[in-house]
Amino acid sequence: MNVLIGFEESQTVCIEFRKREHDAYSCDIQECSGGHPEWHLKMDIRQALRLKKWDIIILHPPCTCIGVCGNGTYGVGKPKHHMRIEAVQWTQIIWDEAIQLCDKVCMENPVGLLNSLGDFPEPQYIQPWQFGHGETKKTGLWLYGLPELRYTHIVKGRDQRVWRMAPSPERGKLRSKTYTGIAWAMGNQWG
Repeated sequence: MNVLIGFEESQTVCIEFRKREHDAYSCDIQECSGGHPEWHLKMDIRQALRLKKWDIIILHPPCTCIGVCGNGTYGVGKPKHHMRIEAVQWTQIIWDEAIQLCDKVCMENPVGLLNSLGDFPEPQYIQPWQFGHGETKKTGLWLYGLPELRYTHIVKGRDQRVWRMAPSPERGKLRSKTYTGIAWAMGNQWG
């Protein structure tokens, strides 16, 4: 299958589909950090969406303005609130274009405002601890033409490592990484 993983510089999901011999590509405007630049499309997602006929599209749009973690900066009444509305509108455009071009689309994002400010299906919520990681990070999967992801390995740990991560220049990038257990489940169940 031809698989596009949008907004993914880490290549975590891309690598899982490649392990299953699919023609998978990560896409981001940043250089990839996953070690396989030959599988990375360094371009705007809208350009990549039209590059070829994709069998599956998985999107990880930036959550800075649309996640609840941004309430302190982008919440109602805050000076940057308009950025939140623009981010949801931009995400809606990407989603609508993806589902017009492909029969199987997943969009991944933490709890946020997509359903209250946009026109998206109800998400499936998952946690890392349902896929072999002893941590919490409630994450939504908005699915079109794909089945819900089945849990693979429920563990007892419930650490909030991501939420408690210390401030640093790399904090945003580190917080947005896809857990390998979730990437494995996507590749195994959808690939």
